[in-house]
Amino acid sequence: MTDRPVRPRVENTDQTCFSLKTSDTYCTLLFIWSTVYCCLLLGVGLQHIKYHSISSCAAITCAPLTLSCALLIPLHRSNGVFSSSQGGQSLQAHRQTLSMKGLTLNCMDRKAEAYELVRRGLKNDLKSHVCWHVYGLLYRSDREYREAIKCYRNALRIDADNIEILRDLSLLQAQMRDLTGFVETRQKLLTLKPNHRMNWIGFAVAHHLNSSGSKAIEILEAYEGTLEDDYPPDNERCEHGEMLLYKISLLEECGFLERALEELHKKESKIVDKLALKEQEVSLLVKLGCLGEGEKIFRALLSMNPDNYKYYEGLQKCLGLYSEHGLYSADDIDKLDAFYKSLRQQYTWSSAVKRIPLDFLEGENFREAADNYIRPLLIKGVPSLFSDLCPLYDHPGKADILEKLILELEHSIRKTGTYPGRSEKEPPSTLMWILFLLAQHYDRRGQFDVALNKIDEAIDHTPTVIDLYSVKGRILKHAGDLVAAAALADEARSMDLADRFINSECVKRMLQADQVGLAEKTAVLFTKDGDQHNNLHDMQCMWYELASGESYYRQGDLGRALKNFLAIEKHYADMTEDQFDFHSYCLRKMTLRAYVEMLKFQDRLHSHKYFHKAAVGAIRCYMKLYDSPPKSMVEEDEEMAKLPPSLKKKMRQKQRKAEARAKKEAEEKNEESSAGNVSKFGKRQHVKPVDLDPNGEKLLQVEDPLLEATKYLKLLQNNSSDFLETHLLSFEVNMRRQKILLAFQAVKQLLRLDADNPDTHRCLIRFFHKVDNMSAPVTDAEKLIWRVLEAERPDLSQLHGKSLIEANNCFLEKHKDSLMHRAAAAEMLFVLDPQKKAEAIKLIEDSTNSVMQANGALGAVKEWKLKDCISVHKFLGAVLVDPGAASRWKTRCAEYFPFSTYFEGIRSSAFSKSAEDKILNTRQNGDLNNHHEATQRGDSYSVNGKLEAFNNLTI
Repeated sequence: MTDRPVRPRVENTDQTCFSLKTSDTYCTLLFIWSTVYCCLLLGVGLQHIKYHSISSCAAITCAPLTLSCALLIPLHRSNGVFSSSQGGQSLQAHRQTLSMKGLTLNCMDRKAEAYELVRRGLKNDLKSHVCWHVYGLLYRSDREYREAIKCYRNALRIDADNIEILRDLSLLQAQMRDLTGFVETRQKLLTLKPNHRMNWIGFAVAHHLNSSGSKAIEILEAYEGTLEDDYPPDNERCEHGEMLLYKISLLEECGFLERALEELHKKESKIVDKLALKEQEVSLLVKLGCLGEGEKIFRALLSMNPDNYKYYEGLQKCLGLYSEHGLYSADDIDKLDAFYKSLRQQYTWSSAVKRIPLDFLEGENFREAADNYIRPLLIKGVPSLFSDLCPLYDHPGKADILEKLILELEHSIRKTGTYPGRSEKEPPSTLMWILFLLAQHYDRRGQFDVALNKIDEAIDHTPTVIDLYSVKGRILKHAGDLVAAAALADEARSMDLADRFINSECVKRMLQADQVGLAEKTAVLFTKDGDQHNNLHDMQCMWYELASGESYYRQGDLGRALKNFLAIEKHYADMTEDQFDFHSYCLRKMTLRAYVEMLKFQDRLHSHKYFHKAAVGAIRCYMKLYDSPPKSMVEEDEEMAKLPPSLKKKMRQKQRKAEARAKKEAEEKNEESSAGNVSKFGKRQHVKPVDLDPNGEKLLQVEDPLLEATKYLKLLQNNSSDFLETHLLSFEVNMRRQKILLAFQAVKQLLRLDADNPDTHRCLIRFFHKVDNMSAPVTDAEKLIWRVLEAERPDLSQLHGKSLIEANNCFLEKHKDSLMHRAAAAEMLFVLDPQKKAEAIKLIEDSTNSVMQANGALGAVKEWKLKDCISVHKFLGAVLVDPGAASRWKTRCAEYFPFSTYFEGIRSSAFSKSAEDKILNTRQNGDLNNHHEATQRGDSYSVNGKLEAFNNLTI
């Protein structure tokens, strides 16, 4: 550990240090201490801070500061301000002192003062690289990376060889993906310090990221040439081994497969990670066509981990028995069956070797393999068995085989207590797990009444199994009874109050039933004490924020919905910022392969499904806000003017009191946070900002909602361009913005992705209907748009030589058996000719709910889906504005979906008044007050697990 620096005495400067105070030396010492304090506060991690020309061309070098020094010296950030203030009084024009004081104030969250001081320092001397560097640090702390880069470049114009500034600049260039600049900066660092390993590695990684893999390999080989023969020492073997694996992966990526394999064998003794070594070797062997050697290595890897599916896939490739799409000939299936039977004898405990054959076997062989796989798992009672078998339902015919197989097992267990062909009695719980599996099977196939009968029988058999209640709630959710599903999820939660997963599933069901208040109260049972709702945000609980935002959107509360959707966007922004610390850490620790993978992941971060859903939700909120803007302040004042004077006075007093109370509470919270967030070492801890807009009202006060929607639309277009929903939203937004060519571009993308989709047909007809009704072009821009559309229209096969009405009729004829396609054609018929409203309604009402393919032994399933029928009902009521047709459709769908609360089916909880009183008392906007009053009366279930509400509930 370095020697502890001696702190200059400044308390008696008037008497003992007068001569020092009046000289530049005293100011220089104070500047040193400001620098020390700022480094400790920021945690910059600088080993040497070297600045020139501070006074009389003196060079100042601070000794290395380590964490142990920080623990030994009891410093406080106010000392840094005090020191800088003294220096500023002695020499007001001392630029570096002002800058360092500003940096210290920035750490104290006094950002306005910090920027003012740093700008004053720059104003006094624009040629101070210290001031420019500090200015860049301020911008970096505020995530203004582009401005920080500008400041660093200005500093380098003055001091081109400053190691610290170059290093900081390289980190920001990696963060902003300025790869050309990143290469240049790393090259300069290597030139200045060629004896530093991190500079060599950083230069190689920069070239790799800049798509110059061959150059990166040359740099790594040049670095290895500087090492001694006995390198590395024992304490650096892991880091050096990681560098060698990174180099081999680079050779493989560049196509130098033989060189990579030769390098791997040559450096095998120096690579510590033997598993990664074997996986890299077998990858190279397979690509080189050395399948015999690859087979041996894959078998060795399987002996270490016989449940790794990738090893089985690789072994199949070596044997020539692998198909990317899962399509095999009869001979290949026989060979694969024999191959996996031999492996099953070798790895008897492996579940993967038993499960994989189910994907390619067919007919009786599939039935036999499925029987052998399912039986022991039913005896053990594995709740995830159906999730394991679920992908098989996409294979033609396998779902029917599974159904017959499970029904045979059920019949045998009921009759004899044994499996078919066996004499040993099975445990009594086996029947319950068979019923559990059958319930999920029928739920998957849409036979909800049969599924509920099976799960009820399982509950009667063993009422204490929590998974049974969860699955019953899931079945009811799929059947359309969201309220009863939430109630059953809460019943399951009350059976094990310490299970976070069951609690989270219960919260999700409540949000789907629009019980937001109760869901929040349930969710915070597993958060820390204090500001519990903010804890969900701090934990980046995105599934909760997404479900909550969707619930608020359904209820029409756009402010809260936007607040939740934008919170998810902020989480992804934080994830992007979190990579900053790894730019130096990974180079120092030599985790280079993981580092490059992390950067690639960050580049496609916004393609994640949660961000996609949040962006879609935000865009829909902004579109709805544009279509139905909230009342303006002028309209509110006009309504206030209509009130009697006495009532008007009371309203204004109430508003003023509420505003004053909210402001006072916010100030008190901020004061308490500021007072209680200083650690014993003087370091300021993170202070949570007070949420001044809990209901998202300020988010609704945007001047141009469509402009805000466009920001998120661009992110979707860049990262989710293969989603139909992206281009549907693009069409809707650009049609509202009157951006004709952009809307046409969205139509073309929709036709490319799915020309037969009902929404694609709607957009196509709506677009050209609008174009046909546009006035004649006047400006040059309008004439250009017109010419483009005239040139493109004949290329669309849907409209080639047809009018819009003819194109709509052709679409209807092609998809006359599909409900959603008929609804789309009916809607476009109404758009093209509003006088044909009755004909459009008839198109929908003449739709038949035909029976799908035979669905096993217990009946068939109708073709219509619940969500499709709901959208058709909304179309009849909201677009066609025909209450009679909407009512007839509701009555018809109530027969098809008896469990749906939307259609008030006879078996739904909405049909029973008693169930409605006891379960739906928290439905309206999730009102916690209603729930609390009901709980006190004892006629509702509570968060602590009271279940009286289910006594009279029959489903």
